[in-house]
Amino acid sequence: MNKNVKIVIATHKEYRMPTEEIYLPLHVGASGKESLGYMRDDSGDNISSKNPYFCELTGMYWAWKNLEADYYGLVHYRRHFKGLNSTKNSFDNILTTKECMELLDKYDIIVPKKRHYYIESLYSHYEHTHYAEHLDMTRTILSEKYPEYIACFDDVMKHRSGYMFNMMIMDKKHFFAYCEWLFDILFELEVQMPEQNLSPFQMRFYGRVSELLFNVWLKYQVSVGNISRDTIKEVPHLYTEKINWLKKGASFLKAKFFSEKYESSF
Repeated sequence: MNKNVKIVIATHKEYRMPTEEIYLPLHVGASGKESLGYMRDDSGDNISSKNPYFCELTGMYWAWKNLEADYYGLVHYRRHFKGLNSTKNSFDNILTTKECMELLDKYDIIVPKKRHYYIESLYSHYEHTHYAEHLDMTRTILSEKYPEYIACFDDVMKHRSGYMFNMMIMDKKHFFAYCEWLFDILFELEVQMPEQNLSPFQMRFYGRVSELLFNVWLKYQVSVGNISRDTIKEVPHLYTEKINWLKKGASFLKAKFFSEKYESSF
């Protein structure tokens, strides 16, 4: 069967984009901004104005409400799923349409390989680099709205690895179910913890909380049999820019041992 796959590439600036037909560059946070020449997330039913707080999730919301597809995906302008190529040019190694279709012949959900923290749990890493009260309030909201998820939430918070970056490709049924659940929680979190006296970098916590919530949702769905573990495929991801590992490592240690919060990406 021919699959209609739409993988949104969330971007806030002009950037080199893969030309494969499955990809849709989307200007996130486009509300009030000049055109970049891409599709914008401020059309139709949208939350574009929340982008400074929700990050790439404004693109996910837009896709949920405005795109028609059999499979929906989300990646970033400089972070993509990796295909089979291994060349020096990272753009040549991005997952192709053919590779994606072959994966979706076998799997319903594609996720990036887990990120490992080793000496930190997901909760303690968030606590050191951001603010633990965001997760604590999220747990309170879950206990009121979706109490059946609490055991999975508590378990995920103890893990030392997880699916990060809000990257995924999912069939329509699961993507819509996830979005309905996720945004219901985040909009309540927004009510309970509105804009705070935080730096612009730290104000994006709704998007960061969602990275952990994806792991909670997926674990619960597997535990109750709504999703089979055999239908989930982990795929490596690639970064199209150099990572400053020295700065990243130093910031991690400062956060863990000296309570210095992150104030930039790496």
